[in-house]
Amino acid sequence: MKHSLMRRLGGGLALLAGVLAAPLARAAWPEQPVRVVVAFPPGASTDVLVRALGQALTPALGQPVVVENRPGAGGNIAVQAVMRSPADGYTFLAHSVAYAVNPSLYRNAGYDAVRDLEAVALLASTPNILTVNPEKLDVRDLAGLLAAARARPLDYASSGTGTTTHLGMELLFRALARVEVQHVPFGPAQAVTAVAGGQTPMASTSLPPALPLVREGRLRGIAVTSLRRDPALPNVPTVAESGYPGFEALTWFALLAPAGNPAGVNDRLHAEVNRALGSPEVKARLDNMGFAGSTGTRAAAAAYIVAEVAKWAAVVRASGATAD
Repeated sequence: MKHSLMRRLGGGLALLAGVLAAPLARAAWPEQPVRVVVAFPPGASTDVLVRALGQALTPALGQPVVVENRPGAGGNIAVQAVMRSPADGYTFLAHSVAYAVNPSLYRNAGYDAVRDLEAVALLASTPNILTVNPEKLDVRDLAGLLAAARARPLDYASSGTGTTTHLGMELLFRALARVEVQHVPFGPAQAVTAVAGGQTPMASTSLPPALPLVREGRLRGIAVTSLRRDPALPNVPTVAESGYPGFEALTWFALLAPAGNPAGVNDRLHAEVNRALGSPEVKARLDNMGFAGSTGTRAAAAAYIVAEVAKWAAVVRASGATAD
């Protein structure tokens, strides 16, 4: 009987040890570098944001945050690459609002924005900005720009087909102002370079890549697409106050994980991202680049993405935009 008791006691202790070891094993994450696949090329707003956050996350996680750029097809290539990755807690996706737009813009984007990936965190948002090359187009406000577009054909560069920099301008120019303009899709950084170099007279991009050139005077900010003026460029008015009340088209950025990723890992990374975004050093750096950090819950991030999928699907239908 004594031996039977000892066997039962030994088994109980082993079970208890296993239970206690499980959270310790989870707490050990990460045990190797964490890879973040960015859906756009170097210099794009998503890339700039992730690299800034990665510098803060690396010491917090105790492992390097490795950024891998996988641009192409409006971000769809990166999404599919992450979907094919093991759901082991070591591969994540950094994407923009295009993640929510593309399933309605492409005939086959290759993913379901609600089902195939899980929201880890909303990282930040930024207004889009409409800029002109002052040597090519001497206008100073939205009314002047619209008048110029009515007088002669104008091209505008955007951050890419299906981005809010594209769809927002289609909504503003074609649907609201009834002005025909020609869309020329680039990448985010390339669109800014195109207008600064005179390839196109104007551009619609997210704020961060345009901000340095506006500050230098190489580009002129005509309007931002947030409901309020951006603190980084307080003298640039909003589209809403320039004759189109309620107009808003933001670019937001999110961190996502393959479906089935360990919940504890996603929760830990979410907490570390929020901690980084809340630090004075990171906040000051993002503010200076034109980003507003987001620090909500994972559930709120998931709900926001669901709402954005529906919102931009309606805009795509109304505009007739397509990437195919």
